[in-house]
Amino acid sequence: MTLRAVLIATALAATAAILLHSATAADTIRGFDPESQAAEIRWEQQARAIPQPARVRAAMERLANQPHLAGTPQSKAVAEYILGQLKEYGLDAHLEQYESMLPQPKSRSLEMTAPTQFKAKLEEPAIPEDKNSSDAGMVPSFNAFSGDGDVTAPLVYVNFGVPADYDLLKEKGIDVKGKIVIARYGGSWRGIKPKVAQEHGAIGCLIYSDPHEDGFYQGDVYPKGPYRPSNGVQRGSVLDMVLYPGDPLSPGWASEPGSKRLPVNEAVTLMKIPVIPISAADAQPLLASFGGVVVPDAWRGSLPFTYHFGKGETKVHLKVAMDNSTRPLYDVVATIPGSDFPDQWILFGNHHDAWVHGASDPLSGATAQMETARSLAELTHKGWKPKRTIKMAWWDGEEYGLIGSTEFMEKHADELSKKLVAYVNSDSSGNGRISMGGSHTLEAFMMEVTRDIKDPDSSKSMLESFLAPRETPRRNGAAANPPGEFHISPLGSGSDYTPFLQHLGVASLNLGFEGNEGGVYHSDYDDFYWFSHFSDKDFTHGPALAQVTATVVMRLASAPVLPFEFGRFSNTVSQYADEIDRLPGQKTKTDLSAVRDAISKLKKTAVSLDAAWSAATPKFATAQPAKLSAINQILYSSERNMTLDPGLPGRPWFRHRIYAPGMYTGYSVKTLPGIREAVELNKPEEAAAQAKQAAQVLNTLNEQLLKAEKLLGAL
Repeated sequence: MTLRAVLIATALAATAAILLHSATAADTIRGFDPESQAAEIRWEQQARAIPQPARVRAAMERLANQPHLAGTPQSKAVAEYILGQLKEYGLDAHLEQYESMLPQPKSRSLEMTAPTQFKAKLEEPAIPEDKNSSDAGMVPSFNAFSGDGDVTAPLVYVNFGVPADYDLLKEKGIDVKGKIVIARYGGSWRGIKPKVAQEHGAIGCLIYSDPHEDGFYQGDVYPKGPYRPSNGVQRGSVLDMVLYPGDPLSPGWASEPGSKRLPVNEAVTLMKIPVIPISAADAQPLLASFGGVVVPDAWRGSLPFTYHFGKGETKVHLKVAMDNSTRPLYDVVATIPGSDFPDQWILFGNHHDAWVHGASDPLSGATAQMETARSLAELTHKGWKPKRTIKMAWWDGEEYGLIGSTEFMEKHADELSKKLVAYVNSDSSGNGRISMGGSHTLEAFMMEVTRDIKDPDSSKSMLESFLAPRETPRRNGAAANPPGEFHISPLGSGSDYTPFLQHLGVASLNLGFEGNEGGVYHSDYDDFYWFSHFSDKDFTHGPALAQVTATVVMRLASAPVLPFEFGRFSNTVSQYADEIDRLPGQKTKTDLSAVRDAISKLKKTAVSLDAAWSAATPKFATAQPAKLSAINQILYSSERNMTLDPGLPGRPWFRHRIYAPGMYTGYSVKTLPGIREAVELNKPEEAAAQAKQAAQVLNTLNEQLLKAEKLLGAL
């Protein structure tokens, strides 16, 4: 290390130490007066002592012992097991039944007809070391919501299959109209690939797992290591969720037995062309047969040949026939009633359905949530009473398109709009550091939570571990924190927070440990053997996640004044505006002055609100409940203030003006999405209109916070 590097590292360490000291020295919990804080700490310490590795391990082994695809009897059995456990803990719990179009394949086949003959296996072989890989009832490799089709056409390689890839193909004089495309996983969510393909006139789409992204290029493959073997396949939905998630035949209303349903030809989120996922082994002969010009470096995977664009010499026959039946879904919901503010709700969810066994996705999170539920139940038996009502849900049908959570939201939308304070989500989890995404109004809150919980891999707090320098990006794809800086990632889509955050406007969090589940993601091999050998091997991170989520839920449920904070939010939104200014290729610069004026006001209000908050904190214990309730209603409605009707251009279901999944990224977030995407598409009039709307929601938020400041001053 050079002297300059030593000096830089020393400065960064000093900065980190200062920031850590500022987070821990006061040792206060936002929203609590001294008396209620002392009680909260006592209850939290008890809660964090309850989760047990052995219980997490046993629950995962029990629930991952067979495939449990949504809509099957096995998935219902998982829901009923969780329900039975919750009742055994002494919780008030029930099943809520919904239904949805949940496709399963009737037949699928893929053959190369020229220049040579080859028939794809389209299956994942059993692995001797892993007994579950030979279980009966394994789920075929398929893409849910694929169109039906029996097509033969030339095959074209389109890299990741995102719009920029088609721009390059156009430059090279390659047209995909009337052809079948083959795209590799990565670069975007899988549903974007057939969507863009059909927009360009393709008549079929293959999606394959290149070892460059999750196979031998990354490390040893299963069963020697955690990464995807050559015959591994990533299943998954290709529903066009960037338009709306949930049952495609009941947009805007809950799909319950007997409810109305759209005709299939009116459902805009369904793919029209046939789509199947294939393994690297099945893709290799297809791609190796291509000739023509060599692709650029960014298009090259790690299969053992030179990647070419192709000259149209490779032809394939693709056949897909789907059974698009309506099938049942079972959400599991438990409730702990609130003592002081029963009509203010905290909701914590994780899904229970899986593409196959689902040890990592979702049971690593779902079993930790069961320990959270057990912990809170034990506290209630000892006399603990949360001020607000706590609801915990294990959603069904998440893998198909966030269906169980979306249908629940649609059924209870009016009540949730009035009562839901915050939504806390977990999904797949693993080992490594804590990963956090969510509303920036809860960023200061999460800094305190992680400050107060021990990291399972060290003697440090989770906050210290989170702030330590990183060599690689976080699991959710967000950029690594600069050393010593605390930020949580903005949320796009891909899990069950979407309907609550981006449609209802409910402040949300998504929590888990980073892990490395990508190597067997959505494959036969995501089972107990893989998880216990290559992820949370000692089952220490599951209990740690239960400690985090229990603490989050308890603080949100019990704080006299809800711990939302707006200084970090306004600073971060200002950075998002700066990013839009720097977007390349803008023909007409978008005027963001109104947005910046609104942010400037919000920054000043955040400072004065915090001052009023500090002055009022000692009075929380003696304040009248009605006055506290009025303040809290403004605070938890703050995220509602960031939504607007109609929603985003071309997709009105997405109402949030700060966070949304990108139209062509799927899972990945677009911040200030209306403005950003209009700028990226060179639509200056639309960008100007969206800037006006963003300024409007920020000014509305500011007005509400000024009211909260006044009410705090009057305590």
